[in-house]
Amino acid sequence: MSRGTPALIGWLAAACLAVVLPASVLLVWTDRRAPASLQGRLAAVWQSAGQTLRLGGEAGPPLRILLTVVLALVGLFYVSALVGLITAGVSERLTALRRGRSTVLEKGHVVVLGWSEQVFTVVSELVEANANQRHGAVAILADRDKTDMEEALHTKVGATGTTRLICRSGSTKDPAVLLRVSPRTAGAVLVLPREEPSGDAEVVKTLLALGATAGEDGGARVVAAVRDGRYRLAAGLAAGPDGVVLEIDDITARLIVQCARRPGLSLVYQELLDFAGDEFYTVREPALAGRTFGEALLAYAASCPVGLVRAGGTLALNPPPDTVLAPDDLLVVITEDDDTAVLRAPARPVDEAVIVPRAPLAVRPERALLLGWNRRAPLVARQLGRCTAPGSVLDVVADGPAAGAAAVRAAGPALSVVFRQGDPTRPETVNALDIASYDSVIVLGPDPDGRDEPDDRTLVTLLLLRAWERAAGRELPVVTEMTDDRNRELAPVSPGADFIVSGKLIGLLMAQISQNRQLAGLFEELFTAGGNEVLLRPAAHYLRPGCETSFSTVVESARRRGECAIGYREHVRAATGPGYGVRVNPHKDTVRRWAGQDEVIVIAGDPGDPGDPGDPGDPGE
Repeated sequence: MSRGTPALIGWLAAACLAVVLPASVLLVWTDRRAPASLQGRLAAVWQSAGQTLRLGGEAGPPLRILLTVVLALVGLFYVSALVGLITAGVSERLTALRRGRSTVLEKGHVVVLGWSEQVFTVVSELVEANANQRHGAVAILADRDKTDMEEALHTKVGATGTTRLICRSGSTKDPAVLLRVSPRTAGAVLVLPREEPSGDAEVVKTLLALGATAGEDGGARVVAAVRDGRYRLAAGLAAGPDGVVLEIDDITARLIVQCARRPGLSLVYQELLDFAGDEFYTVREPALAGRTFGEALLAYAASCPVGLVRAGGTLALNPPPDTVLAPDDLLVVITEDDDTAVLRAPARPVDEAVIVPRAPLAVRPERALLLGWNRRAPLVARQLGRCTAPGSVLDVVADGPAAGAAAVRAAGPALSVVFRQGDPTRPETVNALDIASYDSVIVLGPDPDGRDEPDDRTLVTLLLLRAWERAAGRELPVVTEMTDDRNRELAPVSPGADFIVSGKLIGLLMAQISQNRQLAGLFEELFTAGGNEVLLRPAAHYLRPGCETSFSTVVESARRRGECAIGYREHVRAATGPGYGVRVNPHKDTVRRWAGQDEVIVIAGDPGDPGDPGDPGDPGE
């Protein structure tokens, strides 16, 4: 073998002759029909060996024999070369397919560019969204090995039903490589940021490459995400006027503050953002043209209208009840699927006897405790400063004096910040705090540093808080930020506690917007202080406690307050039941007994914002 191909061919020929010639001699000499003469038998041996080795085996003059051998060798060489070329071509094609270098031949598919912790959530939600379709495809392009991506998706996502997952390897910043996933014919393109510091810059480059590939006539919906707000403007310009860019840290901070002020809100958002339950859709209903939005609230028995999309694309979330619907308006509804929003009024009438009048409202200052520090902590302080009443206090316990100065600068003059230097993972630090005096507790983990998992320190802090709860005999309204959703099962907290997993949250949002571009404005308003938000209100604000009535009566009571009721949280099941008692978009004919501790889920303006009247009895208002 070390002498090369000619030596291999020679040894192969010698090995064949060493077997074929003795066997041919044995066959001829043992054949009763063989010629009697030696010359005849040698000719028979030649014919047998020639036919076996495909060398012709013709008998006759030496020149004839030589020519037949030459022709046989030429034919053998041609066939061997042809087989070799076909084998090499097929092998090269299979190798290219294994490496993920071939072009995706799909139309209307979803393209995912990049690889991060959001990819599993995005793909899982897209698979769920395509469950009612016959054929669906998701193409993932990342600078990773194709086989590794397929194995990771198979492990984390599981069965994909009617949706095909197609993985391709290559740089997302190269326009030539982007053509492998056919972005020009895609229905939506999602760009994910990596966890590395350069991840946001790579998102901008990927969007520029996408623009160079798809051209100005690219019709795919582009949804991207960046971590640092400084890159949002550049990413928005690169994505184009129809693109959507989400700022991960800002959205995470907003939701942390909302959940801190409204315990249990993360469970509601989990129901609204994933495709497994009820979510937001836009529907056109010409039969409602000329009627008011307040009338539309009770026009659907199995869906909850929450807003309008005007003909020019303007979104009106929770518009005034007397808003008249135009023929070209789209209705924003919460429903199980895009084909379940059927115009059918509830059968049970509204029970006027159990509706209570709107109580006078008031606002009180809040006290919040922030344990831990990371790059999102200043954003949390800023959001608290925007949405809490004057006189509110934020206590920050973290390592390093720089954290306190950053919190003071971010919070602004409306929120008083008290900084205490200490490690929230140490018992002496936690025990020194007057935890019972706080309306909410926020636990943040440190930024990833490559050495320890951020959730490890978070779990230790939660253990200390859980020990305080057992000693005090009461539960704390704790909202916890985590980086890995799997650690939520390990967290030592009471059932139904609020957890914000930034990667999963952004993945859910991106999947929702990729299916409906008009939802981008809706989520922007829901997460913005001062606009309409998802709120949990005591049921006693809408109904007489202990009454038994249908959900349509709750919708009518909320309508009279200028709100959209979209569900409820049952206090009895809040700790143990599926969804921890949260029910989004119940049928309006659903009759139940409403306890005073039950909560109604509404979309309305936050009364706890400065300058807006509050709502008595709500925690944190």
